[in-house]
Amino acid sequence: MAKELQVAYDCADPGAQAAFWAQALGYRVQPTPEGQNDWAALSDPDGKGPRLYFQRVPEARTEAKNRLHLDVRSAPGLKGDERMAVLEAEAARLEALGAKRQYRLESDEVNEGIIVMTDPEDNIFCLD
Repeated sequence: MAKELQVAYDCADPGAQAAFWAQALGYRVQPTPEGQNDWAALSDPDGKGPRLYFQRVPEARTEAKNRLHLDVRSAPGLKGDERMAVLEAEAARLEALGAKRQYRLESDEVNEGIIVMTDPEDNIFCLD
């Protein structure tokens, strides 16, 4: 039997992280008790993607490289200049929401191009 997947994030501000990722992914913020910001959760309105859970932790994020990151599939099936134009538009939209661009990797014979970004709490993700 297949299991459901939840992606859990340790963070300083669960409400703000949930608001960013809801906008980034088109997910729905699940209700939380009024006035609490110890946790927040998101769900895919189509029921296809994993649930995202944000939990407040006291320690700050370390500078170590993420061992796991999200790939936000913004241009599946597109190639070349068309692909990169779609990724650039999505990067600009997410920057307006508080994300930061890290760098762009161009496509080559083996890999499609991507844009590496960080969310408002500096967690790495890729626009793919």
